[in-house]
Amino acid sequence: MRGHAQRIATPVAKSNTRAGILGHVPHKQPERWFEARRAQNRKPATYRCPLCGDHLPALSEHMLIVPEGDPSRRRHAHTACVVAARRAGRLPTRAEWLRTQPRPPSRWRRAIAWLREP
Repeated sequence: MRGHAQRIATPVAKSNTRAGILGHVPHKQPERWFEARRAQNRKPATYRCPLCGDHLPALSEHMLIVPEGDPSRRRHAHTACVVAARRAGRLPTRAEWLRTQPRPPSRWRRAIAWLREP
């Protein structure tokens, strides 16, 4: 028992984590974009919504969120939570994220730059 009490009293060092919309993932950058689609459970499983933290009732209609197209990190969420997060700008789609990224130079600009090189 004494060893157990010492383990509880020992302070734990905080790990270097970055919080994304889907929670804390060690040494991971926040998600840049998401895919979202409608889903419905075919099995009686209960999930927890990553956006509000409440339970998702079994066999209820909801949405599936896939960060950056990685199906291993998909999460089930309430439809209302996903809609609210999309309206607030916290769940950008890939197309919305690409619009914010710098565009590469066009072929014409690359050709002009190539001709100007000494």
